[in-house]
Amino acid sequence: MLLVCTLFAQTPKADLFQLIDKDWAFRMQEYPAWASSLGFNDDKAAFSEVSVAAHERRADFWRDILKQLGSIDRSALTSADQVNYDMFKFMLEDDVAQVEFQSYLIPWDSDSGFHSSFAFSSNDFSFDAVKSYEAYIRRLSGFKKYVDDHLVLLRLGIEKGMTLPKTILKDYEKSIEAYIVKDAEESHFFKPFKDMPGIDKSQQARLCKQAKKAINSSVTPAYTLLVDFIKNEYRPNARETLGAVALPNGKAYYQQRVDFYTTLDVSMDEVFEVGQSEVKRIRAAMEEVIKETGFEGTFEEFIHFLRTDPQFYCDTPKCLLKEAAYIAKKIDGRLPQLFSKLPSLPYGVEPVPDAIAPRYTTGRYVPGSTANHKSGTYWVNTYNLKTRPLYNLPALTLHEAVPGHHLQISLAEELKDLPHFRQHTYLSSYGEGWALYCEWLGQEMDIYSTPYEHFGRLTYEMWRACRLVVDVGMHAKGWTRDEAVDFLASNTALSLHNVNTEIDRYIGWPAQALSYKVGELKIRELRSKAEQELGSAFDIREFHYMILKNGAIPLFTLETIMNNWIEGRKR
Repeated sequence: MLLVCTLFAQTPKADLFQLIDKDWAFRMQEYPAWASSLGFNDDKAAFSEVSVAAHERRADFWRDILKQLGSIDRSALTSADQVNYDMFKFMLEDDVAQVEFQSYLIPWDSDSGFHSSFAFSSNDFSFDAVKSYEAYIRRLSGFKKYVDDHLVLLRLGIEKGMTLPKTILKDYEKSIEAYIVKDAEESHFFKPFKDMPGIDKSQQARLCKQAKKAINSSVTPAYTLLVDFIKNEYRPNARETLGAVALPNGKAYYQQRVDFYTTLDVSMDEVFEVGQSEVKRIRAAMEEVIKETGFEGTFEEFIHFLRTDPQFYCDTPKCLLKEAAYIAKKIDGRLPQLFSKLPSLPYGVEPVPDAIAPRYTTGRYVPGSTANHKSGTYWVNTYNLKTRPLYNLPALTLHEAVPGHHLQISLAEELKDLPHFRQHTYLSSYGEGWALYCEWLGQEMDIYSTPYEHFGRLTYEMWRACRLVVDVGMHAKGWTRDEAVDFLASNTALSLHNVNTEIDRYIGWPAQALSYKVGELKIRELRSKAEQELGSAFDIREFHYMILKNGAIPLFTLETIMNNWIEGRKR
C-alpha cells in the first residue's frame, strides 16, 4: 500500500496548478461578465454580486487557497513554475488585502467606475445573431439592480468614512447625465439596434421594442437615481480630507497600495525621494532642449509659449486623430528593428467617447480580444483641443499604442502556455513601466523629429517623475491639492486642464500613479546592466523578447528572470 501511495503522490507542480485551476474556476463563476468577455462562458448578461457578504466570501476562499499554497515546497518547482507561484501568491494577497481594507466601498475614482464601465457593455457582444441581442437586452435590464446594490456599498462607505474626497466630486454627475435620455432611441445603449444586419425584420422589431423597454425601465432610471444620489447624499457627506492616510487604517492601506503598484519592497518615503531626484535630473535636460530651440526667456515663459502658441494645436478633432494615426504608422514601420516578435492583433485610433472626455486623461489604450473579434484601440482625447498639444503626441502614441500598451498586452494574449490568470492579469508597474520605457525608446527609433517633440517626451517623463512626489505628497505628507497642482504645472508643459484632471486622478486612485516611473527605472536599470555585462553580445531584440515573453509580472520577478538571462548569456 505504501508503494501505491508513493506512486500516486502529487508533485509540487501538480499541487500548484490544481490550486491555480481551482481559483480560476472560482473567478469565472464569481465574475460572469468578465468570464464571458474572455470566452470562458456564454452568460454575457449576468452581473457580479457586489454585496459585503460576497466580498467576504471571496476573501475566505482566497485565504484558504493561500494556506494551501503555503504548504507547497516552492524550491521543488522549476524556475518557470516559481514565477507562477510567486505571481499567484502576490495577486491573492492583494485580493485579500483589498477586502480587509474594504476598498470595495469606493467603487469609483475621479473619472470612471462601475457606472462608466457599464457604458461599454456592447463591446462584449458580437451582435451577429438574435441570441446576442437578447443577451445584451438582459444586461441592460439588470443594470438597475446592479446600481441599487452599489448604492448600498456607497452608503456604507459614507458611514465608515470610506468615500472619495469631496474636492474631486465637483460636477461628478455631469458624465453620468449624458446617459439620461427621454427618448430611448437616442440612448447610447440603443446604438446596436440602429443597424442590425443579418437579422430578420420581424425579429428586429421585437428586439428594438424590448431594448427600449430595458432602457426606459432599467438603464435611464438607474443613471437618474445615481445622479440624485451623488448630488443629495454622496457629495454632501464625502470626506473633507484628501490623502489616503486619512481613511480608516489609512497609513497601512496606502503603503499596501504602494507595495502593489510598485511590486517592490519600497517605502512611501523612498518613492518620494526618488521622485525628487528624477525631477531635478529631468529639469536639467529640459533646460538644454530649450537652449536648442533658440528660445530667449525663462523656463516659465517657454512653458507659456508652448501652452498658448497656435502652431502646436489642431483646430479639429479629425486633425488631431490624423496626426496620431500618422505617428502610429511611422512607429509600426520601425518596430522590426527592435523587436523579434510582433502581435497579430491590429489596433485602431479613435477619440475618447464624448460622454467621458471632459474628465478623462489625454489618451488611453483599450485592449482588444481575439476571442471577441475586437481590435485594440488607441484612444486620443479630442475634447478642448487647445489643451492637446501636438508636441506631446509622439510620446503619447509610443506609450498607448506601439511599442507600448498595444504591443505588450496583445503579445501577452498570445502566450498560450501560461496559466489563464497570468494571461489576463495587468500589473501597472510592469505595463505602465514598459510603456514609459517605450517613450524613451522612441529616441532610438528616431520618432522625435523636432526639439519641441523631444521636449514633449521630457515633459511626459517629468510628468511621471512628478507623480512620485505629488502622489506621496498628497496621500501621506499632507500636501494640499493646490500644492500638487502648482508642482505639476511648474515642472511640465502639460496644459492646466490636463494638470487638474491628472491631480484629481491621483487623488481618487491612491498609488497607481507611482507605477509608471518606478517600472521604467527598473527596466532601464536592467537594460543598462545587460549592456554593460554582455558588451558586444548584447542584442536589443533579444532583450525586449525576454522582457515581454512572460506577460505582466511583478518587478521583483522580472529582475530575477533578467539577471538569470544575463548570467546565462555570459556563460
